[in-house]
Amino acid sequence: MSAITTHVLDTARGRPAAGMPVLLEMQTAGNHWKELGRGVTDSDGRVNNLMATGHLVEGVYRLTFDTNAYFLARHVQAFYPNVTLVFIVSDVNQHYHVPLLLSPYSYSTYRGS
Repeated sequence: MSAITTHVLDTARGRPAAGMPVLLEMQTAGNHWKELGRGVTDSDGRVNNLMATGHLVEGVYRLTFDTNAYFLARHVQAFYPNVTLVFIVSDVNQHYHVPLLLSPYSYSTYRGS
């Protein structure tokens, strides 16, 4: 399991958001972004393999969820075509779990365990 994981729940449907593309990036010098990994949420709405184990370094990271692809596949009109979450990794010995609670017109997030 990578040191950064995510879990997406479709709160409008009351179930995991399976099949959503997710991109993980890290901010580099000059405010550029380097891709670290991509994945698609599994049947439980989880992505556990976004980056190789042992490659976590302190810095600013970004998760981008392709909500447009997810909702289009379900023939649901939605307001946000993607959700981008930027967060800080300050301790490389910790696990960073970043869940996303999603509906067609809203979302929320928090630092999970």
